[in-house]
Amino acid sequence: MSAPVPYELMGGEEGIRRLVDRFYDIMDTAPEASGVRSLHAQSLKWSRQKLFMYLTGWSGGPPLYEDRYGHPHLRMRHVPFRIGQEERDQWVWCMDRALDEQEMSAELRERLRQRLHFLADHMRNEPG
Repeated sequence: MSAPVPYELMGGEEGIRRLVDRFYDIMDTAPEASGVRSLHAQSLKWSRQKLFMYLTGWSGGPPLYEDRYGHPHLRMRHVPFRIGQEERDQWVWCMDRALDEQEMSAELRERLRQRLHFLADHMRNEPG
């Protein structure tokens, strides 16, 4: 029997949805995230859905994003947006707070935090 993947440890679809919804709720209301929020459409509906689909597969669940859109090519898809250190830090700030509110082991939270910080670093396409 194999060890459970993060998707399962986070509560499957419901757990991923809770994380994504909380992440975007924070981004949408926190003044600390105004720069990264301004990169998104007025409605966050599609952003929520795409991140949910992506994180589902990324965490070991069904490959929803890939099944619908193909390979994520995340860096390429983010090229039209200026993503420097400030935008990266604001995204991470929102995600860290959303992660802190989810029920999971401290070990899983830290593992996800490290992987998501790495992912956010990879999205940077501007110096500083």
